[in-house]
Amino acid sequence: MPEWIIVILRSLTLIALLFFMIKWLGTKQLSQLNIFETISGIVLGGIAAIHTIDPNTNFAHAAIAMIIWFIVPYGVEKISLKSKSFRDFTQGKSTVFIQDGKIMEENLKKEGYSTDDLLEKLRDKNIFLASDVEFAVLEPTGSVNVLPKRENLPLTAKDLGITLSPAKEPQTVIMDGKMLLEPLANLSLNPNWLETELDKLNVSIENVFLAQADNDGQLFVDLFDDQIAVPEPTEKPLLLATMKKCQADLELFTLATENHESKELYRRNSEKMQQAIDQISPYLE
Repeated sequence: MPEWIIVILRSLTLIALLFFMIKWLGTKQLSQLNIFETISGIVLGGIAAIHTIDPNTNFAHAAIAMIIWFIVPYGVEKISLKSKSFRDFTQGKSTVFIQDGKIMEENLKKEGYSTDDLLEKLRDKNIFLASDVEFAVLEPTGSVNVLPKRENLPLTAKDLGITLSPAKEPQTVIMDGKMLLEPLANLSLNPNWLETELDKLNVSIENVFLAQADNDGQLFVDLFDDQIAVPEPTEKPLLLATMKKCQADLELFTLATENHESKELYRRNSEKMQQAIDQISPYLE
């Protein structure tokens, strides 16, 4: 058999073998690697490369070596899930760099980090003053996570005492001009609702590149033709505006009528409408 065919067959076989090994090791292998996973990844790639370009090597030995380098990290991963001490040994432990606003110089030296390295990591987090940091820790993956001091944290709705409605992830309901039924069902919607919303926007489904619906039933659309502008959903602002107009009308009727019973009726309903507006506003803004 010609050597170039052997190289092709070896390459395809090793690609398939590596694919399934990485898949079985888990997607964590693709994002955050610890020391052991980094070593095994490099060695597996090296074995595959050597035995791909050299047709004279023993392919069975390559397969055995790759299986061993797969089994060991796979076993380490499973044991690490059950034993914290074993996990600390194989994956390492976090190291605190800043605690209570004070830089831990000894910990920096222990991890081989200079002051410049620390400041660079802080700048990666958009923090340019070390004194703005309350707590910073070096994770076993090599990333530095930072907790700014409380006065430097951005205000949240909770800080302001504002109650917001629970949020669920939006669903992609049209992709490349094709309707996706499962995401629609996840939002308890149906194709008729989608067709109605598209009619409101005056677009056909074939012209939609991407459409996403949120938990409130608002549809956001992007068309293949970027020259066509699609209006943003306005249902929630319109509903809030309509409720405010009703409340204002009830106030006006209260002032306009001379009948005591009618005046009292309008006043009570105006107060109820205002209470409803206060309760529902966080969900409509």
